[in-house]
Order: sequence, then C-alpha cells, then structure tokens
Amino acid sequence: MTYDLYIGDRTFSSWSLRGWLMMEKFNLPHRTHMIGLYAGTMTQDMAPLAPARLVPAMKRTDGTVIGETLAMAETLAEENPDAGMWPAGSAARATARWLCAEMVGVFSALRGDCPMQLQHVHVGFSPSKAVRSDLARVEALWAHAATLKSEGEWLFGRYSLADVFFAPVCARIIGYDLPVSDAARAYCLQTLRDPVFQSWRDAGQKIKYDPDPYPMNLPTKAWPV
Repeated sequence: MTYDLYIGDRTFSSWSLRGWLMMEKFNLPHRTHMIGLYAGTMTQDMAPLAPARLVPAMKRTDGTVIGETLAMAETLAEENPDAGMWPAGSAARATARWLCAEMVGVFSALRGDCPMQLQHVHVGFSPSKAVRSDLARVEALWAHAATLKSEGEWLFGRYSLADVFFAPVCARIIGYDLPVSDAARAYCLQTLRDPVFQSWRDAGQKIKYDPDPYPMNLPTKAWPV
C-alpha cells in the first residue's frame, strides 16, 4: 500500500515531522503533499481531507483519511507488522505507547514557549518554571524507557515510534539551548544528526520566511549539524 501523506512547512510543523518520520524511518511507501500552513491556503488545501483539519493527515489507497498522529501511528503499525514500529518486548511496547500518548496530551508550556524551528539555536532564552517542569518530566520518561532496553542507542534500544514522537522535543531542546542533562542532550543531538532527520531539515531550509512566524528577538548561533 502506498500512503498519501499531507504535511505542513518542514521548518516549523512539529506534528508534520512526526508523520513524515513514521513513513521515512520505517520505509513505508508514500507520496508527500504540502499543505499551506503559513501560506494562508490551509483551509482549502485540507478541504478534500475532511473531516481532518490539521496536519499531518494521511489517506490510504481505499480513500480512508486518518488524522492525528497517534491514530496514524497505530494504523501504520497494524498494517505493516514487519516494519517493527513499536518495541518488540511487551513491557517496552506498552510503555512506548504510554510515552507517545503523554507526548501528545501534555507539555503545553514547552510547546507554547518554544515553538519548533529548525533554522538556528536561540542564545539567551530563559525558560519559565513551567517549561523547566516539562523538561524534568521528559527526562523522567526517557530515563524510565532506558530501564526497559538491553542494548541500542534509542529510547527503547532500537528506533521506534517513541523516538518519532519525541523528535520535535529534541529539536526544541537544542533550538532553544534548554537546560537538560548531558545524557538528554546527547540523545537530542543524536536525533538531529540522524540522516533522515537531516534530510527533512535540509528540505525545509530551501524556503525562507519573512517575517519569521515565531520571532524571539534573541541572538542566534548555527544549528548543530
């Protein structure tokens, strides 16, 4: 089955990044379509996908439209059991689902104060108490995941959907130079240096935005690639 995947601007759309990584990292055949998230055409671009109204969304060959990244993840894993999208062990698999669900439902301060951007690293960003609390929770979840793996460098050892869901968090931590442990920072840099992630970012850098959708009025330094 070849899926049709609908995404927004690569530089800023964290949810679209998740949808795309699901397809690319697990070698699922797909066609990518752009939605004008910042071009003012999103409503009409999404009209053929109703009732889906946000990116990412995907369409199966039978015409079924699936919105929301958790639903997309479960559908893809069910339809492609040999792709190994969830961890193999029962405990790790259940925990990975938990982490993905929590990623979708919480961390509002981190999302709101630190919109994902893949252009540069902001220098001098001061995280609020709420952002620091979100970061502490992220690290607690990552540490818990590590107790369930025997080998491998990703959250549950082998790359899984849990790594997909936390990839935008890694981009935020690095993009705003947020205070985390050395272990967490190393994992974030590993995520950003992954060749598939880099190809996503490289494609996004071909488009320039004026004005910047999320101005911070802070000095910047180069993205760490």
